[in-house]
Amino acid sequence: MFSKFKPDIEAASVYEIDFDKLFDEGIRGLIFDIDNTLVAHDAPCNEKSDELMRRLLDKGFKIFILSNNDEDRVKLFIQNVKIDYIHKSGKPSEKNYIVALDKMNLKKEETVAVGDQLFTDCLGAKNAGIKFIRVGIIDKKEPPHIKLKRVLEKPFDLIAK
Repeated sequence: MFSKFKPDIEAASVYEIDFDKLFDEGIRGLIFDIDNTLVAHDAPCNEKSDELMRRLLDKGFKIFILSNNDEDRVKLFIQNVKIDYIHKSGKPSEKNYIVALDKMNLKKEETVAVGDQLFTDCLGAKNAGIKFIRVGIIDKKEPPHIKLKRVLEKPFDLIAK
């Protein structure tokens, strides 16, 4: 049961993930969360996130954004780089992870999800049978409901290790 809350890989930041190694291992699809994964909560894209997305696309990865945010928020993030997405995705439901796989025309084994939260990102990916990389948060300034989730995640994080 607790294995659904255990990331397959942990990284201090999305910018420290060894994407070359993932590509060499056969990973071709990346499903990203946005807030506190790629940019600070509610922040627009920035030069660093745009450069990462372009580099990954140039490498041959297919990229998909899966966000529980509204469409305006997601469009704010992808304004400079054309990336497919689903807004109000309903994470941790596995439904839209499967839709993302279908849209990328990839198998579960060829895809990794990347996010910062156990209760939404990790659980959703694991429910869909997709490997998950958890990254450290970018900014501690978060809405109260996210801060509450972080407190509630702590025991699951300890048990899953």
